[in-house]
Amino acid sequence: MNIDFVINAITAITPASVLPLIKAVVSATASPLINQALSQESVIRGLQQLGLAKIQPGSQFQEIYSYALVDYSKYNSESTLNFFRNKENKEAFWKAVVAFNDEEWHVLKAKAQKAQIDWVKVEEFYEVFIKVANRSINPEQVIVNTQIQEQLKTLQEILAALKTLPEDIAKSQLKESVKDSLYPDEFKALIEEKTKAFCGRVFVFNEFDKFLENHPRGYFTVIGDAGMGKSAIAAESVLKYKAICYFNILVQGDNTPEKFLKSIRQQLINRYQLENAENDNLPSLLTTVNKKLATGERLVIVVDALDEVEQKVSENILDLPKYLPEKIYFLLTRRPYVLDKKYLFTEGVTEEELNLTDEEYVSSNRADVREYIGYCISDEPERKYRLKKWIQSSNLSVQRFIDELVVKSENNFMYLRYVLQGIAEGIYNDLTIDKLPKGLWEYYEQHWLRMDMDKNPQDLMVIVLFILVRLTTLPTLKMIAEITGEEQYEIQKILDKWVEYLKNWEIEGQMCYSIYHTSFLDFLKAKRDLQRTRKLFQQVDERISDYLY
Repeated sequence: MNIDFVINAITAITPASVLPLIKAVVSATASPLINQALSQESVIRGLQQLGLAKIQPGSQFQEIYSYALVDYSKYNSESTLNFFRNKENKEAFWKAVVAFNDEEWHVLKAKAQKAQIDWVKVEEFYEVFIKVANRSINPEQVIVNTQIQEQLKTLQEILAALKTLPEDIAKSQLKESVKDSLYPDEFKALIEEKTKAFCGRVFVFNEFDKFLENHPRGYFTVIGDAGMGKSAIAAESVLKYKAICYFNILVQGDNTPEKFLKSIRQQLINRYQLENAENDNLPSLLTTVNKKLATGERLVIVVDALDEVEQKVSENILDLPKYLPEKIYFLLTRRPYVLDKKYLFTEGVTEEELNLTDEEYVSSNRADVREYIGYCISDEPERKYRLKKWIQSSNLSVQRFIDELVVKSENNFMYLRYVLQGIAEGIYNDLTIDKLPKGLWEYYEQHWLRMDMDKNPQDLMVIVLFILVRLTTLPTLKMIAEITGEEQYEIQKILDKWVEYLKNWEIEGQMCYSIYHTSFLDFLKAKRDLQRTRKLFQQVDERISDYLY
């Protein structure tokens, strides 16, 4: 039963004189499910047309928000309204209203900028929301009239009809929430982290949009060196294209064909409500999904970090299909491969690559880096004030700071992540801007020397890092302590000193550790101090083996 049917049924059996009573009954005595249904924008709009909508909305945020949307819709375009209807934007607005602090409003502002919504529109909607909130009251306070309570018995048919409405809406909302669930829980934290300060990359999305328009199916691969923002592009693509996704994570061991298929299969089953597909392979799943896609609808599957995949010899990496049904597209990311190797073979399927290191994209990369630095200085709540303080104390203009850092970054976002954080934390208070490291590798080397890692007293620190490099499983604090033969508190002190380079994972109630980014992993592997020819590390290898086996 849909909303229009219920409304038509009510008006058909209800004389005009009873409408005020119905309005009062619905406002005051409806069950939580009915209240939920009646707080939907489309229902409110329909009830207003029939004169059934409440003059005073309830005090719950959802209802006030929906009434505000209805009022706001009289003066604004559908694209603007869709921004406020978006679930994530609504949650951001709610947090901003409740917290009413600088940080939450900046989050909302960033979302508006990303959607190309003028901030004035947000301010206008806030004013409408406040006006609606000012006239809202608790629904329980609307009815105290015993006469209405007695007449409730004569309206059982109407209430019975209304009670079926929320069930239909609940099912519909469940379906929509599954469909609109942009990513699985296993990647939620990663995607939110990678996209919270996302800037630029318009040229990448423009190329992919052309690919979607010009080809009925295909593989589109974004290639770039470590730290160039490939994972951030992948994460943003998940949101932009409402994509199914998988992020290969070497240090976590989530980088095999089996885990990839299991995750993708479950996402497809959930989104498209596939039946009896628990054991289907990827080609079969995609064929089934193709039949469910509406006219003009596409499926985009984002797969990040193909270079981190661990796989035995196979024709295609992650066993990706050689053939694709129409309207199915893969957006892949990876580092450059060895020239004589190929990991993706297709037949009748278009393959296209965008290499971020190509000369034609140098200026675009530089512009994106410049935009990101500017965002961190002007709009990022966590660091902007401390960055401005460092700039001022260094007698620099903001423009000079940005220009210098763009050059030193070598268009590498991972470099900026570390250096900007270091500046904000005061690590570089003793350095002028010309003394800051140039490039990601030099940054790692400078930090290595700052930590006196080349001196003998730091052997334990080197050993702990070496354990993180060598282990293929995520070690706990206890595991590292037992391998080294040291107390846990000593190991914790070392891990705390390298916290910006490590990532914590909670697995089965225990905190595990890994190297944050593969670029730092590569640096550690390349260090002379970590070569296995050293007797010390040969012994550590033996102890790791004894511990595990």
